[in-house]
Amino acid sequence: MAEVIFYGLADCPANARQKQQLLAAGHSLVERDLATADLDGAGLRAFFGDRPVESWFNRRAAAVRSGAIQPDALEEGTALAALLADRDLIRRPLIQVGDRREAGFDPTLLHGWIGLTAGESCDSKHARGQCDHGHHHVHKTL
Repeated sequence: MAEVIFYGLADCPANARQKQQLLAAGHSLVERDLATADLDGAGLRAFFGDRPVESWFNRRAAAVRSGAIQPDALEEGTALAALLADRDLIRRPLIQVGDRREAGFDPTLLHGWIGLTAGESCDSKHARGQCDHGHHHVHKTL
């Protein structure tokens, strides 16, 4: 399994779920705090590959929702400066395995790249009453 360098934000519930998915698939995580990570423009730029500038941004960031930042109106240099100045703007997580880097959590891409499922999901086992994770759920019958 892969050693995954995972740049996320500590208070991001989605990042927490994504880390659990990676761990469940058998990967080891090296967690980095996106808010304080030592990233420069070139280092950050490497995560975006040939994606268009507007796809570099977290569309749920406050500055994007308010219109203060308009990702589709920015050129590369200005976009990188904005992302480094306000790390919440960065589409997250940033993921690195070996020399390859990606931005965002795309389950299909990740599964093809490093593998994202370890056999069946807990949910599908729960549906048959066969989950062995040691947690107890109350199953209601209708």
